[in-house]
Amino acid sequence: MHEPEPISSTSLAPTERPIDVLLKPLMTFAKHKLAGAGLLLFATVFALGWASSPWHDTLHHLLETELAVSLGPARFAKSLHHWINDGLMGVFFFLVGLEIKRELLVGELSSVRKAALPAVAAVGGMLVPAGIFAALNVGTPSADGWGIPMATDIAFALGILAVLGDRVPLGLKVFLTALAIVDDIGAVLVIAVFYTTDISMISLGIGVGCLVLSVGLNVIGTRDPVPFFIVGTCAVLAFLDSGVHATIAALLMAFTIPARTRIDGPGFVKRMEHLLGKLSATGLPCDTKMNTNAQQHVFEKMNLAIDEASAPLQRIEHALVGPVTFVVLPVFALANAGVTIEGDLGETIGSPLVLGVMAGLLVGKTVGVAGATWLAVKLKLADLPRGVTWGQVVGAGMLAGVGFTMALFIAQLAFSDAALGEAAKVGILFGSTLAAVGGLVVLRFSTRAPTPAPAEGSDPA
Repeated sequence: MHEPEPISSTSLAPTERPIDVLLKPLMTFAKHKLAGAGLLLFATVFALGWASSPWHDTLHHLLETELAVSLGPARFAKSLHHWINDGLMGVFFFLVGLEIKRELLVGELSSVRKAALPAVAAVGGMLVPAGIFAALNVGTPSADGWGIPMATDIAFALGILAVLGDRVPLGLKVFLTALAIVDDIGAVLVIAVFYTTDISMISLGIGVGCLVLSVGLNVIGTRDPVPFFIVGTCAVLAFLDSGVHATIAALLMAFTIPARTRIDGPGFVKRMEHLLGKLSATGLPCDTKMNTNAQQHVFEKMNLAIDEASAPLQRIEHALVGPVTFVVLPVFALANAGVTIEGDLGETIGSPLVLGVMAGLLVGKTVGVAGATWLAVKLKLADLPRGVTWGQVVGAGMLAGVGFTMALFIAQLAFSDAALGEAAKVGILFGSTLAAVGGLVVLRFSTRAPTPAPAEGSDPA
């Protein structure tokens, strides 16, 4: 009997097209672990340079341009700056909500034992910085900024951790990721409770009704993202009009997205085997030309099977990571990171506001995270991750002090006074930079480079 020819790896790979050659460097950059943090850093430096240039007024006028959105009788007129901080950041918070839900269901927060250590560490990393800031700013006009040093920028923190590569134990990466996610939950609660004023109950009721409707879509088995997008947009606009920050609606909306599959693994394999049989009977495409109607029908059934074997939550999360990393956060940095200081910079740095933010991010986060972790382990509430040392916990706590994105976000909510807002940015930029450098140095000296595996046939002795 004639045996079929083996399938080579080259036959499975698609033919490289001219567009693939052009996009290859961009795709290689996008897949790099440092790409997101690098682009965010570039946007920040660009914003700082623009703010110090003779053209800084141009950016200011652009951001103050009014844009209006009409939805039936309702009209929402906001500045471009406002739409970036409420609209685009709503997408970011929606992604954060999806990540939190995933971690609660199947990740590092899915059990009390797993969640205990990062949760306790995150609480310590929020309370101590807020306390330090409050102590330095009590009775001053800047006292409302106590929430600024509480947040961790997960993109920057994990990007810096990636610089060390395989030197960092997996347990420390998981710990810092879970800590940052719990930190995000805390930051959202702070925004919702302490930085929301003048609530319109009618608009809030409409927004809550939209969230309930989205839950209903989930319950009846809706898996198409379009209905959720429409209902979610209405919820965000209603929250925006109510006075409750729109990003809260975006995060709550994420919890209504379906997180279950319709078929399990064995069922998926059985269905795909059946469809492969139908494709063989129909006739395999023998070239890269258009498929026949019968072939295309089978391929569409295969796509449907793949959709039913994956959860909408995971598909949407995967689709949003790129736009959020490479568009939303850099645009937010461009719109918010520029600093224009009126007067003496040294005097500004010495102000209680700047010192409170810097001390909260650098000292408060380190002491809060490391101290709470030590307490949790000593009280036997949780165990230190395997392979992680106390020096590495201190380094991770310091990296948690990189509070860039969320800290800037809370700062613009806390202060309507432009001078206080600019001073807060100075504290955030200086504090986050010191925390990043300090955390990198501590982790560099508290981790070992991985020992290369011995070559085959060599004497291990």
